[in-house]
Amino acid sequence: MEWLNYHHLHYFWIVAKEESVTKAGERLRLAPSTISMQIGRLEESLGGKLFRRAGRNLQLTELGHVVFRYADEIFALGLELLDTVKGRAGSGPLRFEVGIVDMLPKLMARRILEPALTLAEGVRLVCHEGKEKQLLAELAIHNLDIVLTDSPVKPGLSVKAYSHLLGECGVTFCAVESMAGPLRQGFPHSLNNVRMLLPTPMSALRGSLDQWFNSLGIRPEIAGEFDDHALLKTFGQAGDGVFAVPSIIEQAVCRQHNVAIIGRSETVRERFYAISVERIIKHPAVVAIRNAARGFGEQWSVNSL
Repeated sequence: MEWLNYHHLHYFWIVAKEESVTKAGERLRLAPSTISMQIGRLEESLGGKLFRRAGRNLQLTELGHVVFRYADEIFALGLELLDTVKGRAGSGPLRFEVGIVDMLPKLMARRILEPALTLAEGVRLVCHEGKEKQLLAELAIHNLDIVLTDSPVKPGLSVKAYSHLLGECGVTFCAVESMAGPLRQGFPHSLNNVRMLLPTPMSALRGSLDQWFNSLGIRPEIAGEFDDHALLKTFGQAGDGVFAVPSIIEQAVCRQHNVAIIGRSETVRERFYAISVERIIKHPAVVAIRNAARGFGEQWSVNSL
């Protein structure tokens, strides 16, 4: 197996930034001949020239541009590693990698993450949406800082992770006004035999809804099942059925999707979790999210993390 000499790569990176071996030597406190020799060895290992002369300066070749892009990322990541390990603030925004389970409402995810975006040191938010199993696998190898989901980590998974309950709230049933108006009277029994858009059976909310319907003797007509909450609301906006959303974002959903409220249930609960590989949360962005969740108000019942 061939290994890259990172000392040689670092010399190349500095020369590329300075566009001069002499200036790079002054910065590195090395003789220009030493730097030139090390870059020559790097070129031998990579099988091509990295620089060409342009007057008194050096310019990158096509291969040099490719290598420089990689070197830039490698050494930027190295600085970030040192900042993280030594507990120092980075020179740029704090990178915050978040996995969002696709069944989590996007408006809810935005609300949960909002406090992280107001940190004084600045945050570069990177969101990844996907299935829970896939995201937890990425979390386990530290490609993600947290995963946001609507259920705790399931027992039996090979991933060692901790579930932090951020909060919970009731649900609100919505539909286009032409459907919502007649259904308000007699709610919730008015939902019997009504076209309903539901999460797939694997979701935590679906289990709660099914249990609630059964306890009240309500038999909705299932018009559609979705594992993506955004797609579910798109069908609801088109008038294809009634759907449930977390009560804490009901007004935002109504405005965004031009739907109206039918009624609410406090028995059916939506819960929101941050999944981490740490038992005690340390990432500043996650700490900000936790602290803000505690102040969401009466609609949001919060456990301490």
